[in-house]
Amino acid sequence: MKKLKNEKEMVKKAIAAGVKYGEERGVVEFEPTDSAADKIEYIYRLLVHDKVIQPIPPDQLSQLAMKHRLAMWASKLK
Repeated sequence: MKKLKNEKEMVKKAIAAGVKYGEERGVVEFEPTDSAADKIEYIYRLLVHDKVIQPIPPDQLSQLAMKHRLAMWASKLK
């Protein structure tokens, strides 16, 4: 797994875009008290469910891997 140069910024962008995506779709309402880890996991699972991103193999699934996959997704957004 190759780390992106600006992965932290891309993770923040992915969370913002994922929250917007989920709320526009009407499937979730995030609260200000929701942790970043909870948001990352929910957004990852939603995007996999909608076939927007490829799923991570179950034996490699971790918070770090989900962050990386979301950062890769966010880097391709406009």
